[in-house]
Amino acid sequence: EMIGSVYTRGQLMAMENENKGYGPGTSRDGKRAPYAEGNQAAYGNYGANFIAPDNGNIYLTFDCGYEYTIKENGKDVRLTEKILDVLKEKNVKAVFFVTMYYCTQSPDLIQRMIDEGHAVGNHTNNHPAMPTISLDKMVYEVMSLHEYVETNFGYKMTLFRPPEGAFSTRSLALVQSLGYKTVHWSFAYADWDTANQPDHAKALTNIVSSGHSGAIYLLHAVSATNAAVLGDAIDGFIANGYNLELFQ
Repeated sequence: EMIGSVYTRGQLMAMENENKGYGPGTSRDGKRAPYAEGNQAAYGNYGANFIAPDNGNIYLTFDCGYEYTIKENGKDVRLTEKILDVLKEKNVKAVFFVTMYYCTQSPDLIQRMIDEGHAVGNHTNNHPAMPTISLDKMVYEVMSLHEYVETNFGYKMTLFRPPEGAFSTRSLALVQSLGYKTVHWSFAYADWDTANQPDHAKALTNIVSSGHSGAIYLLHAVSATNAAVLGDAIDGFIANGYNLELFQ
């Protein structure tokens, strides 16, 4: 029995399913993250992307598990909206990895992402660590969201980000068999705790100084710091000679 278009159930069940957490380490002085490069060499043939080729580009990606709203001039402002505004102003395209919860919370912003030329990516229905669930549950987590977005927005997702960055050979191969590329990252930082946001100036320095050729940046859309420094970060990347491209 084929599961998707590449592997049979038997082939997938025979693959190792150890839960590998993922943290790519840091890159400084323009060096490509070695941890990300090692994983790219090891798992690239399963459609996995930990770092892009050495091409002078930086790719921005945002994880959207839920919408976070802040007060600005007495008004409620959704942070994803602010991020989209900055990207529009700078004419930069990004990937937004969304969960089912996010889709039902902010359908207008999903539509805006599509309309403004961004990519909407699959971050699963319920955000489980993929290797910890059964093969059939893995299929459900990916395809239930895939079908929801296709039905409700007429949009076919092709990029997948595993919750927590957790993966196994089996989970990568299954996602590949379902017609997806897995997109990990070669830069991330502690930006996800809404109650403990990083200092703007320090975060900006960290983000820009970590730039490297082929970098895939993971930023969380619930971060008020990210929304505040994004425009300056984009300017910093461009000043340092990088192109900002949409990961495809």
